[in-house]
Amino acid sequence: MKFPREVRTYCPRCKTYTVHQASLYKPGKRRTLAQGQRRYLRKLKGYGSKRKPEQKEFAKTTEKQVVKLKCTVCGYTRHKCLGRMKKLEIVERV
Repeated sequence: MKFPREVRTYCPRCKTYTVHQASLYKPGKRRTLAQGQRRYLRKLKGYGSKRKPEQKEFAKTTEKQVVKLKCTVCGYTRHKCLGRMKKLEIVERV
């Protein structure tokens, strides 16, 4: 799917419709000192197996694509989930 680089949509901080810059959302690196990550690593230690069972067959072939929308007026950033699709492409003009 092709998604425009600039979208005119609602900004909750400005409380009006403004132009937003769109970019693909990519999750950052996991924090190794976060409590959940420490708990997960502690569970993996020792002679036991994995914490959760590994999936035998992969059911889904696509990922839910997320777009980051940044307001050009105030700089407020929010995420918008576009649903499942094979490929998301940010283009200048649609």
